[in-house]
Amino acid sequence: MAEDEILKRREEMQQILIVGAGPVGLTMAAELARYGVPVRLIDRNPEPTRTSKALVVWSRTLELMDRMGCTQAFLDKGLRAQRASMRSGGRVLGHTDFDEIASAYNYALMIPQSDTESLLTAHLSSFGVTVERQVELISFADGGDHMEATLRHADGRQENVKTPWLIGCDGAHSAVRHGLGVEFRGSAQGDDWMLADVRLEGDAAPAADEISTYLHRDGPFVIFPIPGGRVRVIATVGKTDPTHPRPDPTLADVQSMIDSRAGGGFRPTDPVWLSNFRINERKVSDYRRGRAFLAGDAAHVHSPAGGQGMNTGMQDAINLAWKLAMVMREQADSSLLDSYSPERTVVGDMVLRNATLLTDIGTLSNPAAQALRNLAFHTLLGFQMVRNKMAATMSEIEIEYTRSPLSHGRGAGARLAPEQYAGAPPGAGSEPRFVLYATDGKKGAELTARYPHLLAADPRTPPHEETLLIVRPDGYIGLSTREDGWEEAENYLAGLAARPAV
Repeated sequence: MAEDEILKRREEMQQILIVGAGPVGLTMAAELARYGVPVRLIDRNPEPTRTSKALVVWSRTLELMDRMGCTQAFLDKGLRAQRASMRSGGRVLGHTDFDEIASAYNYALMIPQSDTESLLTAHLSSFGVTVERQVELISFADGGDHMEATLRHADGRQENVKTPWLIGCDGAHSAVRHGLGVEFRGSAQGDDWMLADVRLEGDAAPAADEISTYLHRDGPFVIFPIPGGRVRVIATVGKTDPTHPRPDPTLADVQSMIDSRAGGGFRPTDPVWLSNFRINERKVSDYRRGRAFLAGDAAHVHSPAGGQGMNTGMQDAINLAWKLAMVMREQADSSLLDSYSPERTVVGDMVLRNATLLTDIGTLSNPAAQALRNLAFHTLLGFQMVRNKMAATMSEIEIEYTRSPLSHGRGAGARLAPEQYAGAPPGAGSEPRFVLYATDGKKGAELTARYPHLLAADPRTPPHEETLLIVRPDGYIGLSTREDGWEEAENYLAGLAARPAV
C-alpha cells in the first residue's frame, strides 16, 4: 500500500464520527473542528430541515456562541423578544421582562430552526467540514481502543469505518441510543397539540416582541414571535386517542382557538405550516457508554414549554466538545470525559422537571385548580424577585456544575459572568485551554509555564482580589480558592494533566 494511502487511512481512523446533523450535531462538529480535531458528520436525511421547529436561542447559548465565533450571524438573522406575558383571555395576569437577565444577551432570540441549521452549516464549512447526507449508521461495535461502525450510503453501498469516539446527536429515535441498548425512560404527556406558523392581523394581537401565553379552561394557547412578521401558535386540542389520529389543523381551527382562548380581536393569515404533535418526556440515565456518547434529543426529550430543548442539546455539545478536544490533542487525561454525563444529566433532569411542571400547570383541567393557578400567577408575577428568577431559569444563565467532579472549592461550578472575563471568552480560538485568574502575576506565570497544555499562556486578573480561579474553556469555574491557594491549583491541574497510557 502506498505511503499516502496509509496516511489517509490513519487520518480517517482519527475522525470522530458524529451521527445527526441537526443543531446539536452541527454544534458538536463545529466545536471539534475549531479545535483542530478531525470529524465526520453524517445524516440519513437528504436535506436539512425546511420548517421552523425549535424557535428560541437563549442568553446562555448566545454567550457560549461568543467563543464559537458565530454569535453575530445569529443576531443579524433573529428577532429579539423582550418579554413574556401570562394572560387569561384579554386580561394580563403578569409578565416577565427579559431585560433583567444578567447577560449582554438579555432577550430571547427568536429564529427558526431551519435558519439555525443553515447558519451552523456555514460556520462548520469555514473549518472545511461538510455534512455527508443520505449516509445512515447501520450498526456499530466497541473495538476496545476504538469504535467500528457500518454506514450505508444512498446508493446502497456499505462502508466499514473505525472511529476513536462515536457521538449520537440523531434525535429522539437515535440509532446510536438504540444500538447501545440504553433505556429511554419516561412517557407521553397525554394530549394532542396543534401547531401553526401564520401571520396575525388585528389590534388585539400581542406585540411582535412578546411571547404570550393564554391560560384557558380548555387548555393553554401560546404565541411565539418569529422573524419576518410571522408567529408560531400552539395549543392543546384534546386527549390523545392512538386509534383515531387527528387531521392537521386548518386556518379556521386556529381562528377558533384565538376566539375562544385569547379573547378574539385578531385573525391568522398566510399559513406556512399547520400540524399536530404530541409531547414525549423521556431521558436516559447515562449520556455515555464506553466510547459512545449521546447528546440532545438522543439523550432527552420533553415539552417545548420554556423553549429549552435545542439550547440544552447545543450546550450538551459544547460541554463535550472541549473535553474531547483536550483528550484527542493529548492536553488532558481521558478521565476528563468522565465529567460529561454527570454534568449534563443534572441539567437534563432540571430542564425536564421544569418543562413538565410548566406543561402540567398549563393543562390543569379542574376549574378550582385553574382559578387558584391564575391567582397565583397574578400574585407572584407582581414580585420583581419572582420575575427575575423566571427569566434567569428560561435564559439558562443560572445553570452550574457545583456537583461536578471538575468543581473544587466554594463557588466552583458557577458560570463566570462574561463581564468578568478580562479578555476574550475562555475557550475562544483554536486551542482549548483553562484560564488562570490570579493576583500574583509571577507565580501565575510560573504555573502556566508548568502546565502549558492545560492553561492559557497569560494569567488574568480575578474579579475579586482575594480569590484564585481556574476557569474552564466553557466559562464555568473549575477551581475556586483563596488568593494564595497555589498548592490547590497545582493539585487541580496535576489531576487533569494527560498521563501516559499503561
